[in-house]
Amino acid sequence: MSTTTRGRADRRPSITDVAKRAGVSVGTVSNVLNRPDQVSDSTRDRVLVAIEELQFVRNASARQLRAGTIQTVGAIVLDIANPFFTEVARGVEDRLAADEYTLMLSSSDEDPEREARYLRLFEEHGVQGVMVTPSAGSLDGLLALRDRGIDVVLLDTTSPVDDISSVAVDDVRGGALAIEHLVSLGHTRIAFLNGPLTIKQCVDRREGVLAALADAGLDPAASLVEITIGSLNAEGGEDGVNRLLDADGDRPTAMFCVNDLTALGALRALRAHGVAIPAEMAVVGYDDVVFASMLTVPLTSVRQPTHQLGWTAADLLLRQRSEGAAFQHQRVQFQPELVVRGSSDPSA
Repeated sequence: MSTTTRGRADRRPSITDVAKRAGVSVGTVSNVLNRPDQVSDSTRDRVLVAIEELQFVRNASARQLRAGTIQTVGAIVLDIANPFFTEVARGVEDRLAADEYTLMLSSSDEDPEREARYLRLFEEHGVQGVMVTPSAGSLDGLLALRDRGIDVVLLDTTSPVDDISSVAVDDVRGGALAIEHLVSLGHTRIAFLNGPLTIKQCVDRREGVLAALADAGLDPAASLVEITIGSLNAEGGEDGVNRLLDADGDRPTAMFCVNDLTALGALRALRAHGVAIPAEMAVVGYDDVVFASMLTVPLTSVRQPTHQLGWTAADLLLRQRSEGAAFQHQRVQFQPELVVRGSSDPSA
């Protein structure tokens, strides 16, 4: 590989390189970058020429670290491969950008140990705050982080304590919306593909399912076939459908999936088994991610305001930082909305 006036092609030019090229001290280059009024015109011009020739770019993160002003927050979600969390993260990023904060984003993969490891790494990197979708019921790690001066906001789950803010959707109501819709179409035996009950969203959506069945006068023991899947993704949905279709007894005529990725896998497995959608199996998902309306059979789904979730969580975090002890913690809860499409209702 050839070299250029920058020197070695594989090394980023430093402020020392600029000083040598311009024939001045490192302190003079620093003054040109930060206090140009303290440098004579001729010296400033010479340094600027050297910067242009070397294509020097200052290391902002190193400068901020030295000054103690680096502005970074961390976010941990269950699975960034899930379009729901991708859209939430975009809302976070849009709000942070307005105040010139940067985002460090990680996935816990629903693993509390992995979540704890990322929290430790975030703290080591000096983040000012974290937004977390907890992977388990315990908040001990987050409470300890808060006690060490790092602001915490819970994302996509309601805080069980008064002194940690949260942003969530009413998942109990969301689960009920899905079942009310299926019951209104005449379904009385419904499958529910749910995730582990260590995940708060799965617990709440299940509560909504049971409440809606009771309100409709249906006995869950006779009307609901609940299948717990190990992972909230398409593979989990396929596995759930395969187990459902292999089971003895009356096959349900409808299915509610705990999220849209699970529903995607369920639809794939149902087609592989030759089950007509929705004639033989109506399907409802949850999240209304971007692909839901684009499938061969568009997916009925419970919509969450994904971008608004992320934006609001980031706004709470930044307000907490700026207001300090005067900040009033909040539990923000949005309401879900059912979007009916062809996977449940052929007339939609």
